Amino acid sequence: MKRSAVLLLMFTYALIGAGTSFAQTKEHAKNFSLPRADGSIIELNKLKGKVVIVNFWATWCGPCVREIPDFVELYKQYKDKGLEIVGISIDQGGWAVVQPFIKKHGIQYPIVLATPQFAGEYGNIQAIPTTYIVDKNGYVVEQLLGSRSKSMLEAKLKPLFN
Repeated sequence: MKRSAVLLLMFTYALIGAGTSFAQTKEHAKNFSLPRADGSIIELNKLKGKVVIVNFWATWCGPCVREIPDFVELYKQYKDKGLEIVGISIDQGGWAVVQPFIKKHGIQYPIVLATPQFAGEYGNIQAIPTTYIVDKNGYVVEQLLGSRSKSMLEAKLKPLFN
């Protein structure tokens, strides 16, 4: 039993390191309604008409932390063109941990907190970061496992703005 758990963990880290991509076949993105620190609610269905990046992450996740500056840049560059980014933190420490992190890293895009149950219900999240790219009509066009560079994300996003 222990050996299979270790192998699964090694496989997961290998996927993260390789930046594995899982293409989706035009499935509707699962809706969610989650609170921000100020109490306002982010609901995915209300973002139709925008290209949306849904990113599952945590403050303690090295690959997550490495990709956040790219998300910050993308948000600044493409927000006016119809991009929305929703960061879904799975930190167990809640806002006490997440809010200082948001301030330290200058994150301007919406961040919400996930419950462990929500993360399990949302989809096939095997590791973090896991990122979904959702088109203007609410369909998942890509699920990305592992961190991504700004240029790689731009290449996937640009065709969706047309």
